Amino acid sequence: MAGTLFVVATPIGNLEDITLRALRVLREANLIAAEDTRRTAKLLSYYGIPTPTLSFHAHNSRARLPQLIDRLTAGQSIALVTDAGTPGISDPGAELVSACQESGVTVDPIPGASAALVAAVGSGFPLNSVTFLGFPPVKVNARRDWLLKLSALKATVVFFEAPHRIGATLADLGAILGSRQICVGRELTKAHQQFVRGPANGAEFLSIARKGEFSVVIGPDLSPETPGAPSSDADIVDAFRAFNELGRPVGRRGAASEVARRLGLSANEVYRALERAKL
Repeated sequence: MAGTLFVVATPIGNLEDITLRALRVLREANLIAAEDTRRTAKLLSYYGIPTPTLSFHAHNSRARLPQLIDRLTAGQSIALVTDAGTPGISDPGAELVSACQESGVTVDPIPGASAALVAAVGSGFPLNSVTFLGFPPVKVNARRDWLLKLSALKATVVFFEAPHRIGATLADLGAILGSRQICVGRELTKAHQQFVRGPANGAEFLSIARKGEFSVVIGPDLSPETPGAPSSDADIVDAFRAFNELGRPVGRRGAASEVARRLGLSANEVYRALERAKL
């Protein structure tokens, strides 16, 4: 009889943020598949759990997957953990779960800490509709395009960012979102936990330390719907020039997309008007 893959959520900072069920599963499993065995060792040592670990991360997942499936189909139980939070987000956990489903291995998720939910709740924004987007692209132009698409979402959005890129990402958000409210959560559940909320282009975000883990929450777009979107090329060109005069470094494509969003038009309509005006 096949074993069970337990997908175990672990603390995102504070080691006390783990469930009794998760601790029992970690003790009883035959093996713990960990994204970083060194980080997991700290948690296991804290709770006196002797279960052996095996590394399972993005760089060895191709080799590890068949090994883990063999163990599971042979009847062993494996607990899957990531560095922090719930496995399957920005790690190869989803691949292992999918392989288990295809192999007839039982998958049992053990819920717990989630940085995205902690950040969303701490933001104070409405959470009746929330979109989670993971990490933005690393390259500058791809990231700006990604943020422009994000800006078209009307409801609350949550994403993660690395400390060495958070400054550039916040600058882009200020240029793209303007006065739309955002909340930046840093070092969530840890001793230096910090929530900073305000308009995306606000000066308060300049003082955030560029250290630790970051979660960014974009508040809902509360701007009123345009009752009658302008249809003349002159209106579109005026809006495009006015946006560019703000000096926001998003390029022609970014400016056109933002004008389209503000005027309630499609990006293609704006591009055609700019082409006709030779801009």
